[in-house]
Amino acid sequence: MRETTDILISGGGVAGLAAACALGTAGFRVICVDPAPPVTSAEAAGADLRTTAFLQPSRSVLEGAGLWSRLAPHAAPLQVMRIIDAGGPTPEARLVTDFDAADISDAPFGWNLPNWLLRREMLARIAELPQVGLRSGVGFARLLTREAEAIVTLSDGSRIAARLVIGADGRDSPLREALGIGARSFRYGQKALAFAVTHPHPHRNVTTEVHRSGGPFTLVPLPDRDGSPASAVVWMESGAEVARLAALPVPEFEAEMTARSSGILGPLTLASRRSVWPIISRIADRMSGQRTVLMAEAAHVVPPIGAQGLNMSLADLACLLELVGKHRQDPGLPAVTEAYHRRRHREVQARVTGIDLLNRASMAGAQPLRDLRARALDLIYGARPVRQALMRAGLGVGPKAEAAAGG
Repeated sequence: MRETTDILISGGGVAGLAAACALGTAGFRVICVDPAPPVTSAEAAGADLRTTAFLQPSRSVLEGAGLWSRLAPHAAPLQVMRIIDAGGPTPEARLVTDFDAADISDAPFGWNLPNWLLRREMLARIAELPQVGLRSGVGFARLLTREAEAIVTLSDGSRIAARLVIGADGRDSPLREALGIGARSFRYGQKALAFAVTHPHPHRNVTTEVHRSGGPFTLVPLPDRDGSPASAVVWMESGAEVARLAALPVPEFEAEMTARSSGILGPLTLASRRSVWPIISRIADRMSGQRTVLMAEAAHVVPPIGAQGLNMSLADLACLLELVGKHRQDPGLPAVTEAYHRRRHREVQARVTGIDLLNRASMAGAQPLRDLRARALDLIYGARPVRQALMRAGLGVGPKAEAAAGG
């Protein structure tokens, strides 16, 4: 005995749940499976304390999925992206460059939300969609593809026949492995600390990347906590240094993170536990197979620079939604899967390469290399037309697309 569905999604992280909401809202029968139950509270064990900045193009995907109205009340707008070079002999800001969304759009660059909250609101949306089923605690086991369908065997032995199977099951994707699709990886010896802080000075909706060595120290606006301004922090350093920082007593850790931030928001106070995440880049050799597509970290992984990670995933989803909308009777046809690979893979390669270069530049430890980085930043970012072009490239929009993001 086996079930049938239009689309099966392997992976119930933020990307997989967003896909389930969007495809279900579009009228497809969807089953989403994941071996781990989603954690939907910041205090619960295993909670993902990172945040996601949804850039302008992602908002339309979330609106189409019926999610934006749920997320907007919890979102902190991101109006300015500030790059600080603090690579001098002391960790003080010596070069500051602002990218203001007002230069290219009436809307902010994006909106920041905690990952655990995203899961909570996405589950609530799925509960409103009778054609979407979520199976927590059961995952992908085996795949058999045929010309007319794909048959997925789950970890509990049950089988599901689907027209299309989507792999959104993480950087070590079981579906990608089952398809025999390889992936190229780039390792940096880095890890990231993710946590939340409060601070005496308001962030004024400014996201700040402070570059010194080891990787950027990034402060992303959050809504106030108990009347105090708050930010999410991602602090990238060598694996050994992250291990040392994660083990520090809170007062010592607060002193070190305040110094690493160049003191731009005043003394930082830790407002959450510290979580540690590995940093790699990875890109799949292909993003589709017979009756299958790969999206999100199953297809591409990048360091957390420029808010590109999940926004690349939602760009995958936007492309897929457009293609399956043209082939509603059979969303797994080669006209969908092959076109998806052709349209997304080259764009993904370009972004993975660009972010890899930015990360390597941010890691510079030797003083002459840090000085060279500062001069390059000053040269590249100093001209307003260049800043505007970089902002458009980062958002993935053209001059005519910006007006549509307003509101």
